[in-house]
Amino acid sequence: MRIRDYLTTPNLFTGRRPNIINLARSYAYQSEGYYASLLAEARRHRVAPTVQAMVELRQKSLYAHAVPELEAAMQRDIEAGAAPVERMFVAFTTSLPRGYDRFAKLLFDWFRAPVIEAEVTGGIKPKIASLRIVPPHKLKGEERRFFLAALDQHTSRRWTAPKTKTAAKWSLAVLIDPKEEEPPSSPASIKRLAAVAERMGVEVEPIYPNEIASLAEFDALFIRATTAIDNFPYRFARRAEQEGMPVIDDTESMIRCTNKVYLKELLDNARIPAPRTEILDEKASFAEVMERLGSPVVLKAPDGSFSRSVHKVSTLEEFQATAKKLYEETALILAQEYMPTQFDWRVGVLGGEPLFACQYKMARGHWQIAKQEKDGGLSFGDVTTMAVENAPKTVIDTAVRSARLIGDGLYGIDLKENERGVFVIEVNDNPNLDHDDEGEILKDELWRRIIKWFEGRLEKRMGGAAAAPVAPAATLLFAKAGAK
Repeated sequence: MRIRDYLTTPNLFTGRRPNIINLARSYAYQSEGYYASLLAEARRHRVAPTVQAMVELRQKSLYAHAVPELEAAMQRDIEAGAAPVERMFVAFTTSLPRGYDRFAKLLFDWFRAPVIEAEVTGGIKPKIASLRIVPPHKLKGEERRFFLAALDQHTSRRWTAPKTKTAAKWSLAVLIDPKEEEPPSSPASIKRLAAVAERMGVEVEPIYPNEIASLAEFDALFIRATTAIDNFPYRFARRAEQEGMPVIDDTESMIRCTNKVYLKELLDNARIPAPRTEILDEKASFAEVMERLGSPVVLKAPDGSFSRSVHKVSTLEEFQATAKKLYEETALILAQEYMPTQFDWRVGVLGGEPLFACQYKMARGHWQIAKQEKDGGLSFGDVTTMAVENAPKTVIDTAVRSARLIGDGLYGIDLKENERGVFVIEVNDNPNLDHDDEGEILKDELWRRIIKWFEGRLEKRMGGAAAAPVAPAATLLFAKAGAK
């Protein structure tokens, strides 16, 4: 399609949401290429390059923030066998010369442009001298053949996916880690989510840890890999937020839920009941702590998950030895009163409203719901699910209050109930969601509510406009020779 036609026909894609690749002869300020990307963003079309990329790649001071990470990726490629270069082209996520896969993917993640030229100094210790967008028409010979092959690969990878039975209004990326032994949702549950989403007109595709450069091709992100502040799900969530995409789990929720020190202060300030808990540094008197909390005491690292870094100690000697190991990884630990029960409540909350209610039974022969086996694996107790309205009102109300302190995403609140009342143990981002456990009562309605959460935020982002079908292929914009 000619750029002029795109610029002068605002209703050309009414009822569709195309993927635009802007192959203008110039990306200069106020050129046709500049306005094509600017209007694409205003029309809520996906476009490469973005106006932000055009602006930032004009001068090094505007892209300097990305250089250290890009140089580190280039260094890793060289260490993996890539030959040092002084000049390189990157088309989408492919490099010329070959061998710079990490660098190419990261560069496209930072600056979504069809072709970027990098000038490099330093040999085996590479330093980026300059980055600039190259209009594709300037490529000749091998460089042109390289670009056309990269363009074909890029447009056929995702954008030519087969249509669903219902024309897709939105596309949802589901981040999964195939190597994870205990993912928050099983492959079968993800397939069920996709089937429900298809009936609702939402296209669901898995996205993997090495595909962050492809994230911007989607409308929203659902993270179904275990989260932590220092791993790839956080980077995906951060990138999604930068793109303005609705995401579960968002980075703020990860930060707040991952750290038990933060949660303790948050619950205390909101006067939400929790087991008596103390925050300890290395100078704390362990004997005095045991006097106050009783014996046994539960010791926790601030950022443990799946019951890892959570220990029950019954003597002062056990307390001292366990605390010493925990302090090797963290400046603060938590000591919590031991509160034995036959099960923990797990209440799912989505968008500030209760979603499901489960009883997680203790693992066989253990005091927690998850038991770490000698081989490093985990075993779990049984799960009993009930309708939210059949669960104790105090349990549900306390869970919802706790979740609303964190945000309006998806949370799993762990609670204990005894003769003294109901107590919040943890608020978890990235809670387990499996069709046969958490979804036993709601069945497909569980997944429908998840999709509706994303739909509501996408429609709000679009200004309340009705969603338009996702275009299945890329639209290429060209300028006539001689056009500015």
